[in-house]
Amino acid sequence: MTLLRDHDLARAFDHASHSYDRLTALNPGYRADLARSARRLRLPRGGAGLHLLDLGCGTGASTRALLTAAPHARITAVDASSGMLRRALAKPWPDRVRFLHLTAEEVAGAEEGPFDAVFAAYLFRNVTDPDAVLAAVRALLRPGGRLAAHEYSLSGAAAHRALWTAVCHGVIIPAGTLSGDRALYRHLWRSVLAFDTAPEFAARLTGAGFTGVRAVPVAGWQTGIVHTFLARADTAATTRTGTRTATRTTR
Repeated sequence: MTLLRDHDLARAFDHASHSYDRLTALNPGYRADLARSARRLRLPRGGAGLHLLDLGCGTGASTRALLTAAPHARITAVDASSGMLRRALAKPWPDRVRFLHLTAEEVAGAEEGPFDAVFAAYLFRNVTDPDAVLAAVRALLRPGGRLAAHEYSLSGAAAHRALWTAVCHGVIIPAGTLSGDRALYRHLWRSVLAFDTAPEFAARLTGAGFTGVRAVPVAGWQTGIVHTFLARADTAATTRTGTRTATRTTR
């Protein structure tokens, strides 16, 4: 199953940026589900005094969800697509929100952290090495910091896999074709089928050293197709994972 990766995927998002908001608006509950996932971070005091990372911000829908959940927080939003970032920057934002053109892999080396929480919407399915990105996210979080990953991750049931394919071929790919972005939306269909199921991604999070991992299904037609994954960067788990990594390196 051939998928778009790295620069090819970023270029596809650049090209699709002009119609992306319009197409996502066709998805019932798209923005409400993002807002619900951001609220599940349960950030105290409206985020006052906190520094948050929106990893893979796209045109800013996830950033808006995070800002609504934590209106007093400082937010750094990053994306690998310059076209998507231009769309995000064209929208009104308070001064405490800023946008950076960085890939998920580049954030760790950009000295932007540490962060009190990370929100990542529709990201991990699109990175070449999700384990490396999860390790980078854990390193960017303060001890006890929170992660919410809002992601297309199928339940594992055949019915949900069939529903996803039917929706893609009946609605998503035809709409993307009309906008001139068929390749990106075929990638979307294929990438969801190829990605971890919800139990598999939860196990991946645990294996990356996160604690308190939970997978919460979204409501509506996307139940069993989209989940919110919640986790914490526990100090002890981070230390243990770091020790295991160091041991593997010295062999």
